[in-house]
Amino acid sequence: MRPALRLLAVASKPASRFLEPGAPTGITGLFTHSAPRSTLLYLYSSTLEKLKTLPESSVYRQSAEALTRHRMSIIERVKPAGLAEWQTRVAQTVDAHPEAFRKIPITTQSGEKEYNVVWKPSAQEGVKTAPEWDDEAPGKPMMEGIRSEEEQIQQLGRMARDPVEEHRVIPRIEPEPSLTAEQVQEIEGEVGSGLIEEVIQVAEGELELVHKMAEAKVWEDLEEKPAEGQWTYFERDTHTGTTQAS
Repeated sequence: MRPALRLLAVASKPASRFLEPGAPTGITGLFTHSAPRSTLLYLYSSTLEKLKTLPESSVYRQSAEALTRHRMSIIERVKPAGLAEWQTRVAQTVDAHPEAFRKIPITTQSGEKEYNVVWKPSAQEGVKTAPEWDDEAPGKPMMEGIRSEEEQIQQLGRMARDPVEEHRVIPRIEPEPSLTAEQVQEIEGEVGSGLIEEVIQVAEGELELVHKMAEAKVWEDLEEKPAEGQWTYFERDTHTGTTQAS
């Protein structure tokens, strides 16, 4: 149903092999993503990397890794035309700037060795700076109100950044070739979670969740031990008997 909303949103426009970045998707507030493939590869690879900090026995880690690898394999299988040539053209810049880019090795179904190129977070933020933002990297607005000491330290770090210098030193490479509208629909059909823009939103939330779980160390014992029987749930025939005569 969701992919049909995109078709309705662009029905009045001339037919094109590619989706127009920023065009309506048919869902309020959600617009066509300019680089969904490279964005998802970055999010999924970052999630898998962060999941390694959780214990291997963690059921959450095992299930999240399985789902993330499955979805990542779908994205890797669908390749835009000219991808190999693009990787060759940008290889020198990517290898020269490991602080900005990450190469993710993969093995195809035929056994060939390939790799994906993804931006690192700091490089992505630097690329997003532009004159219309007055050299300020766009992002979530700072919330108003009273903050904790930790939040104040994070805010100070954001305010102390020099976006102008970051914008100057970040290397530039041409964007990855775009997926066709048909390829986007193929991914949406295999993932089965709505539009690819919605899949990106879910992937962003999953990555944020992994960061929070790793930061909180949820696998460690509770500081305050639960009372005996606190986590014992009700079972049949364990309730207090009735006092009424049968």
